[in-house]
Order: sequence, then C-alpha cells, then structure tokens
Amino acid sequence: MYVCLCEGVTDTQIRDAVYEGCCSYREVRSTLGIASQCGKCACLAKQVVRETIGEVQSSQAALAYPAGFVAA
Repeated sequence: MYVCLCEGVTDTQIRDAVYEGCCSYREVRSTLGIASQCGKCACLAKQVVRETIGEVQSSQAALAYPAGFVAA
C-alpha cells in the first residue's frame, strides 16, 4: 500500500528501510524522503516504522547481542 503519495513510497519500502538498518522514523524519513512534501503521510509512516521496529526487536530478543532501536 502506498503510504507517501508525493514520493511514491510504500509500506514495504518503509519496512525494508528498517530491516536494512534504519533505527528510527527520522532515519527512515531522511532515507526515503517521506513526509517531506505535504506531510499527510507522517502518522501512517510513523505507525509502520513503530510496528516494524517492534517486530525486529521481538525477533532479536533471543539473540545474545540484540540491536538497539529507538521508537519514533
């Protein structure tokens, strides 16, 4: 689903950015350019980032050295 129509960014692209190392909404925003035009997508984009970071954190709970993420 498209989250940011101005930049043509989907929820999958946002999730991929988190999986590839973005640790906060701010990092995802600077990487993908979301919410840089009209800003209407900011709330949904933040929600997708939070959910994805939560999923990553829970999947890393079993690791000896989990990565550190900051929720937006």
